[in-house]
This record gives sequence, C-alpha cells and structure tokens, in this order.
Amino acid sequence: MGISGDFGQIPPQAPPARPPRRENPAAAPGTADGGATSPLAVPLEQAARILAAMGARHASVENLRRDLEAGAPVNTDGTVNLVHYAAWLIREAASRGD
Repeated sequence: MGISGDFGQIPPQAPPARPPRRENPAAAPGTADGGATSPLAVPLEQAARILAAMGARHASVENLRRDLEAGAPVNTDGTVNLVHYAAWLIREAASRGD
C-alpha cells in the first residue's frame, strides 16, 4: 500500500536552525570561543565560577586555595583539573564520613 497523488518536486529543506547560544556564566571574559574551557586545566578564578554556577555553595578562590594547600591536585601551571579535583573532594568527604 503506497501513497498516491501528485506531489511534484519537493524542495530541499534547509537544516534546522541552531538554538541560540546561551551565555556561559563561568566563561572567561573575552575568549574568542565563547569561553569554552577544558575541564582538565582551569584557572582558579574560573574554576570557582564554574563550581558556583553548578551549585557548589562554598565555591570561592579562597576555598580552592585552602583545598590545594590541604593536598588537592593541581597542574604544574597552577590550573585545576576539575575531574581530579572532584575525585579528591569525594575521597576527602568519604574519609571524614560526610
């Protein structure tokens, strides 16, 4: 059973429009790529903004520095690998029984 009728030529459709780009609250100002950041190397100030934007209540540069002094992992250039930092936070919370 097929569809009958004279449909003629169907004009090609344009690809769907991309949704407007949302402003990234954690984006570094003035970056050409809209603030895209690798989570593997984030400056402390930006890491605090990212964590706060994600709901971390105590995210601040001061608290990040305290964590680094307490043994949180840091890259050789002083940036933070957010994946390693999150794993460190989980280990710390587990060792305290949080």
